[in-house]
Formats: sequence, C-alpha cells, structure tokens
Amino acid sequence: MKKVLLWLLLCLLAAVICIPMYFLIDGSLMGNQEVAGYLAPVMQNKSGFASFGLLPMYPTLRSYVELLLDSPEFFVMFWNSVKLTVFILAGQLAAGVPAAWGFARLRIPGKRILFQLYVILMLMPFQVTMLSNYLTLDRLHLLDTHAAIILPAVFSTFPVFLMYRFFENIPEAILESARVDGAGQWVIFRKIGVPLGSSGIVSAMVLGFLEYWNLIEQPLVFLKDKSQWPLSLYLPNIGLEEAGMAFAASVITLIPSLLVFFAGGEYLEQGIAASAVKE
Repeated sequence: MKKVLLWLLLCLLAAVICIPMYFLIDGSLMGNQEVAGYLAPVMQNKSGFASFGLLPMYPTLRSYVELLLDSPEFFVMFWNSVKLTVFILAGQLAAGVPAAWGFARLRIPGKRILFQLYVILMLMPFQVTMLSNYLTLDRLHLLDTHAAIILPAVFSTFPVFLMYRFFENIPEAILESARVDGAGQWVIFRKIGVPLGSSGIVSAMVLGFLEYWNLIEQPLVFLKDKSQWPLSLYLPNIGLEEAGMAFAASVITLIPSLLVFFAGGEYLEQGIAASAVKE
C-alpha cells in the first residue's frame, strides 16, 4: 500500500513539473489573438489576471510555419547556437580531459593546492569574473566575436572537476599493470584512462550542452551585433503580437536539449553522483 501511495505521489509531482511544458506546447498551437487575449493582463497591464486554456480553441500550426519559413533571423541565431556549443564542447574535450587526468593521476608538486584553487574558480559566478573577462577580451580585440564566448568557456573548471572524479576512481592496480608492461603515460591515458573515464566525459559534455545551448548573460555582455547572437536571445525580442511564434520557438529550442538529455541521462546521473563525493 505504501508503495502504491508513493508511486501516486511521484506521478502527481511529475505531472505538476510537466505543467509548464504542457502549456508551452498548448500555446504554440494557438493563434496569436488567442494567446494575446490570455496574456494581455500581464503583457499590457490590463485589469484582471492572466489565464490559459487547457486546449486551443482553434488549433493551428501557423506559428511553426511563420517561424520556420518566414523568419530567417531564427535560423541565423540557431546556427550561431550550434557553432558556439560545438566549438565550446570540442575545446573542453581538448583542454579539460588531459587536465582532469593530470589532476587525478599524475604526481605533481603542489597538485592538491592547485586543484583547490581550481575548485574555487568553479564556485565564482559569471557576475564576479565578468569585468575582468570583458577587459581581457577588449584588450585582445575579441569583443563582438564568437571567440569572446568560446574561449572563456573552453577553459571552464566544472568539466575538469567532474571528469577528475571518474579518473580518480580508476584502480591503481590497472595502471600499475600497464606500467609494468612498458606503457607510457600517453598510452595509459589514451587506452585506459579515456575508456574507463568515458562516463565522466559524456556526463560533462551533456551538462555542458545544456548550459551553453541556453547562454544568456555572456552573449548579452560580449556581443553587440545581433547577427552574432545565439538562439537563447531570440525569444526576448518577440512582442505580444507574436506570442504564438514565441511559444513555437521555445518548443523548437527545447527539442535539442531534450534529445541530448535523454541520450545521456544515464551518464548524467553518474556524473552528479560522482561530483557529490567529498574530496
């Protein structure tokens, strides 16, 4: 009986959590006038309260058609997001994986202190480092370019911290056996470390995708030219008269994140569990 009640409670909580998703899809199938009528009390400061219908009065795909066929700006921002996310994740693989392996398995003087400083950098929010990043990028003449977003993110500390946990848990006996067989550090890293630490690498990439696909603050600060903006900045520029298209754009923007999340969900759970282990 307790299991049944627990199961019902979890289903109820899951349904509550999914309510925003339901109304997002619901709004994308409504006409602009219907959506505007529901949201007018909020968007236009009219009397009354905003409401929402459980089902569209007249379901239509017009918002999707307008977005996909008559909004070239949407596709420019979409490919900007793809470019930023792909280059950032590729850079994190190139820089973060060897760094995590070095922290976890190499004997380096002062490694523990250096790693603690690395963790402190991870705890600093973007608002703390924004000014220093801005001045540095301005000095390098990288402002208003995608490099201003990509380069700082490539050297993010969080993926290194996450992958470090997985590399640290590799049994030393396996590595020692490889050394006895004459394998060097590079061979051990490439043929043992990377395969056994793949769960941490994938979980770091999944979390990285979810973060960088939805960047808001960095593009607003470092990019002035709107043609360089990612898709995450497309929605704030849509007015109430285009509210239906805003819902459609939100649904399409959400699809890649959902696909990546479901594809790497198992690795993501392992990564969260590993990152919770105390040093």
